[in-house]
Amino acid sequence: MKDMGEASYILDIKIYRDRSRRMLGLTQSSYIEKVLKRFKMEHSKRGLLPMRHGIKLSKKQSPKTDEELKRMSNIAYASTVGSIQYAVQCTRPDVAYALSVTSR
Repeated sequence: MKDMGEASYILDIKIYRDRSRRMLGLTQSSYIEKVLKRFKMEHSKRGLLPMRHGIKLSKKQSPKTDEELKRMSNIAYASTVGSIQYAVQCTRPDVAYALSVTSR
């Protein structure tokens, strides 16, 4: 075994450390940006997390115009949900409820 120094990334998760404040953290911001770009959603509206309990989603929020319908039909739904699920399992448990509600 060889000492290669401090790890900075593992499985697309950035590890950051502040020894003076005795803090260690993980972030997947670069992974999330890659996911947004992969699904052509990098300009999508950002929401607030955690999602407030009791928010109801309805058909009124569904795409209405032909352009919106076409754009949504090009999104690989299962792959999108799976990509977000990976982030939930690794570093973002706060997103679990929002993912559950929106993936129904």
